[in-house]
Amino acid sequence: MHANPRDRQLAAQTALAELNRQPIFLDTETTGLKDADEIIEIGVIDYHGVTLYESLVRTARTISPGALRAHNISTAVLRGAPTWAEVWPQVKPLLEGKRVGIYNARFDLGMIQNSHRAHKLAWAAQDCDAFCIMELYAQFYGEQQGGYRSYRWQSLDAAGRQCGIKLPNAHRAVADAQLARAVLLHMAAAAKPTQPSLL
Repeated sequence: MHANPRDRQLAAQTALAELNRQPIFLDTETTGLKDADEIIEIGVIDYHGVTLYESLVRTARTISPGALRAHNISTAVLRGAPTWAEVWPQVKPLLEGKRVGIYNARFDLGMIQNSHRAHKLAWAAQDCDAFCIMELYAQFYGEQQGGYRSYRWQSLDAAGRQCGIKLPNAHRAVADAQLARAVLLHMAAAAKPTQPSLL
């Protein structure tokens, strides 16, 4: 499975380097997986795994059946929750100046942009200095696909099982941020000390 030990070790070293920056971790649950879907729950935890922010998010968009089966967050559950326009001003200061670890960063950042767009909020790339734990883990796990050094993405649930992590993939924002953090810790623990150059 680990076809390239060098790439695995590079991923472990990168994970350790990211961990040394003391990142925070973010996860979202959404109305679905399409380009127009929006966030209905967001969770942010700190470097130590302590919850910094957690909130449901009310939206007018319909929740897809597949998403509902995954996270069990219904429209009824969202009644009384704040809107994204109310949530973002509380989340943004937590992200400023921080490195942010996200499992499938492209997806979550896209959903943040979608939610911004729905509420006519301006989005700037510097609002979230993110790195993708999923892409890093794909290199670490090493299941090859396609061409040379092309690695298959693993779901968060699969990554947790493969790493022997006892936290469940609960499909709730804070719980999944905790699992993503644990995956990064697992990779970082596999990093070997770098050897000083003799040149």
